[in-house]
This record gives sequence, structure tokens and C-alpha cells, in this order.
Amino acid sequence: MSTITITTTRDPIGDPMDVVARAHARPSLQDTVSQTVTMAWRATKKMRRNPEQFFDVTLQPLLFTAMFTYIFGGAVSGSVANYMPIIIPGILAQTALTTCMAMGTQLREDMDKGVFDRFKSLPISRIAPLAGPALADVIRYAIAATLTILVGLAMGYRPGGGVGGTVAGWALTIVAAWSLAWIFTWLGTVARSAQAVQGISMLIMFPLSFMSNAFVQEDTMPGWLQTFVKVNPVSHVVTAVRDLLNHGQVTGEVGWALLGCVVVVAVFAPLSVRSYKRHL
Repeated sequence: MSTITITTTRDPIGDPMDVVARAHARPSLQDTVSQTVTMAWRATKKMRRNPEQFFDVTLQPLLFTAMFTYIFGGAVSGSVANYMPIIIPGILAQTALTTCMAMGTQLREDMDKGVFDRFKSLPISRIAPLAGPALADVIRYAIAATLTILVGLAMGYRPGGGVGGTVAGWALTIVAAWSLAWIFTWLGTVARSAQAVQGISMLIMFPLSFMSNAFVQEDTMPGWLQTFVKVNPVSHVVTAVRDLLNHGQVTGEVGWALLGCVVVVAVFAPLSVRSYKRHL
């Protein structure tokens, strides 16, 4: 009597439980970096297909730099030329703050459209879908900061810090914008709609930018307002950028500005990931 031997072949896809286990496994640091870069590349492709995302970083520096300089120059410093060393670093800080606001709005729109529902089934780091667009947005910050400086140069501004100080101030502006973007990223994960994110972001942006030393020196303000201005992180960034652009000096304000950037990322990046995971 012959016997029949039955052999089974393993599904090339693998055991479903193994697939689930791999999906929930903690990615390594190398995987996280690679996945973040991939998400950043995805975000840049989205930028290329939607050039209107660059309207705020191209038109706003041109408009704000010329408008604030010519309107307030004579009243604040007696002339436009004397006001430029004050206002150009201030506009750089304000531009960084306003351009990074779009991060939270775009994130909320993607979440509402179901884009992030696709990511939750992928065995990827949970911070990659958030850090990738933030990394890609560095392009927008660089464009805004570059145009602000170029407009200032065209209007007659001559940085006393030379090329080195100008590049350092430009780089600090980009670092500050990337750091502050995590605040709006967190808002994008907790707000109920993109309109809500935009409204809350405006409420944050206006006090931080206008209640700082970006446009006038703090010693001209009332005492109670000076107290807020001195602790305002935007004021530290403005002062640091002024020291770099106008004098080429790496002062203590530069250190305080960088420390503030580190604190913001350390607080709001984990909060963003935690609230993002609750939506998965």
C-alpha cells in the first residue's frame, strides 16, 4: 500500500502574526532617519506640484520688509537707513514665525483627507510622517530668509558682520523656524480642523512677533511690557540675529536662542508624536 506524503510550503508573505509583529516592532535609528528622509522627499514632491505653497515665503518678505521699513523708519530711528539694522533682523524672525505656521495647517489637512490612515498600517517610525515634512519645510524657511536679506540689501542695508555674520544670522533664522514649527505641528495633531489650526496659530504668532523687540527697542515700551518682551523667545532670536548680522559677534544671546530652540523641540516633538499616535 503506497503512502502519500503531503508537504506544505510556507506563504512567502509570512505568518500574519509575524507581519503584525514586524509592523509594531520599534524601528532602529537608521530606519527612522531613512524613513524621515523618504517622507521629506514626498513633501518636496508635493511642494513642486503645488507651487502656491511658496507664495507666503516669496511675497511676504518682499512686502513686509519694504512696508515696515518705509512706514516706521523715520518715526522710530529718524531715517530708513538708521532703521534697517533694527528692522531687517526683526523681519527675519517674524518671517520665520509666519512661514512655520503653515506646517500645522498642512498637517491637519493631510490628516483630514485620510493620508495618515495609510501610514498607520506601515511598519515605519511614528515620528517619520511628522519629521519628514518638517525637514522639507527647511527649503521654505531658507527661501524666505534669503529673500528678506536680499530685499534689505537692495534697499541699502549693509550688514556690519560681513558675509560670515550674515550667513550665521541666516542659518540661525532657519534653525529657529524649524524649531518653532514643532509648536504648530502639535497644534495640527490636536485641533479639529485646518481652520482651527490657522486661527490658533495667528493668536500665537501676533503676540510673539509684535510683543517683542523685532520692530522697536524694548526700552521704549512700558515697564510691564518690557518684562514680557525680555522673556519672549522671539526677542532672543531677534537680538541674536542682530548681533550676528550687524556686528558679526557670537554673543550670549545666540546661546540663549539656540537653547530656546532645543527646549521647544524637546517639549513639542514628543507631544506631537504622542497626540499623532492617538489618531492611529
